[in-house]
Amino acid sequence: MGKRIALYAELKKSKNNLRFERLCLIAESFGFRFRGGKGSHRIYVKKGIKEMLNFQNVGGKAKPYQVNQLLKVIENNNLIQEESNV
Repeated sequence: MGKRIALYAELKKSKNNLRFERLCLIAESFGFRFRGGKGSHRIYVKKGIKEMLNFQNVGGKAKPYQVNQLLKVIENNNLIQEESNV
């Protein structure tokens, strides 16, 4: 199984109980880069994708709707398939 497929499965399985730092690492694994942030927020962007991802750390956990947001961007932009092209 490819790395991105495994990370995608982890997101789907853990979306209600995912550590904030893990969410950030997974976003980076899909090619998003940290663009900045303020306070507990971190902004991630990826060239060619118009959506910005804004993650918030709440007691060390990621908000479930933000995990869902990353899942949707991955699905809508076929980022799992991109792995074989790297």
